Amino acid sequence: MSRGSNKSTSTKKLVEKIEKMTRDKITREKVVSLNDFRQLKKKEEPKTILVIDDDETMRQALKRIFESEGFKVLLASDGTQLSNVLDESQLELIVLDIGLPWINGFELCKLLRENEELKKIPLVFISARTSELDIRRGFELGADDYIKKPFDVNEIKNTVRTLLKLR
Repeated sequence: MSRGSNKSTSTKKLVEKIEKMTRDKITREKVVSLNDFRQLKKKEEPKTILVIDDDETMRQALKRIFESEGFKVLLASDGTQLSNVLDESQLELIVLDIGLPWINGFELCKLLRENEELKKIPLVFISARTSELDIRRGFELGADDYIKKPFDVNEIKNTVRTLLKLR
């Protein structure tokens, strides 16, 4: 036999040893269940926040704020657009203005809280209506928090993070 063929046999044996060691180690590893994998993937997917505000500038500002925190953001300007969004998405939090056309934020909040699928989704009012009566009414209708406009960006980020953790 020539030296080259010994090298080839020697290399072949080395490859077999490496493959055997690898197989042995792999078989000792814990196999991840499909449910564990799904839970892990679910944790990786960004949480979805719905912003309902009739002011385009406010919607876009809130979208930028939430997206910078890693959230997926859906937008609606009124109840009509809301119905389109509800059909296609799994929501984790709703941010709602009060001064909406046709159906105001209070009325929308009441409707959302009466719906079995949506009533447990955290809801935050963000509004320029800052009277004590408006704030009390918001909480009575089921809001989880009420933030006054103009708002502090850090306040809204902290509020959203806290509500999502509690959920």
